[in-house]
Amino acid sequence: MGEYENIKRGEKGAWVSIIAYLVLAAVKLIVATIGNSEALRADGLNNTTDVIASIAVLIGLKISRKPPDEDHHYGHFRAETIASLVAAFIMMTVGIEVIVGTIGDIMNGHISEPSMLTGWTAILAALFMFVVYRYNLNLAGQVGSQALYAAAQDNRSDALVSIGAAVGIFGAQLGVYWLDPLAGLIVGLIICKTAWDIFREASHTLSDGFNKVEVKNIRHVIASHPSVLTVEDVKARLQGNQTFVDATIHIDPNLTIQEGHDITDEVEVLLKQEMNIYYAHIHIEPFKEE
Repeated sequence: MGEYENIKRGEKGAWVSIIAYLVLAAVKLIVATIGNSEALRADGLNNTTDVIASIAVLIGLKISRKPPDEDHHYGHFRAETIASLVAAFIMMTVGIEVIVGTIGDIMNGHISEPSMLTGWTAILAALFMFVVYRYNLNLAGQVGSQALYAAAQDNRSDALVSIGAAVGIFGAQLGVYWLDPLAGLIVGLIICKTAWDIFREASHTLSDGFNKVEVKNIRHVIASHPSVLTVEDVKARLQGNQTFVDATIHIDPNLTIQEGHDITDEVEVLLKQEMNIYYAHIHIEPFKEE
């Protein structure tokens, strides 16, 4: 089915992120140690959490591909959202660690001049991460993956984090030595902010929250069918990257049961074609003049 193929395609984005973060984390932590930069060290630690978070997303996507069974009648799509939630917790933990560690260094007077190598490393990492962000953002749009979209937003945050680290490092090169640890502190705050945004979105989805504008669009598509006289009610919720719809429509009471059934099938096809919705339960009722 198309939805499972989309999930499989989404796994490519998770693998791209994992490989990119493994390389960047190793390079940044090594260069930060050699070049004595607190900002680049914080940036490298950020990437280590991203490795773990990307692995969580990959596992969630793989579980989402499992078909429905006797314990999961609607499939395993929500594993993807749970993966986003796990990733948020991991990122928040490391973000707090970076903030606490950096504040400790500032208070203890552990401030030194980082080398130029650390600054250029941060700049190159930002450019590389922006390319990964664009790739995952486009792929997330194509496959409709919430977890991959969250990963793409994290990619963008990482690019901005590296730019911030570079600013702090180059500022320290000009003699403003406290800019390097300050940049490390800002990196920690950005990590926590990104984690909170991902957590809020995932928890909203898990509690069956759904975009009001999307509901209106779904209602409009259903109402466009010529045999649908009125749309009584529309409810929708997300299961991972899949939208599940329940709707009640009014049709001509003189139609046969078979004709009514055919209308529901046609409405479901409309939703699939127009909005990529594979799961819809359409309930019909006879139209009554007010």
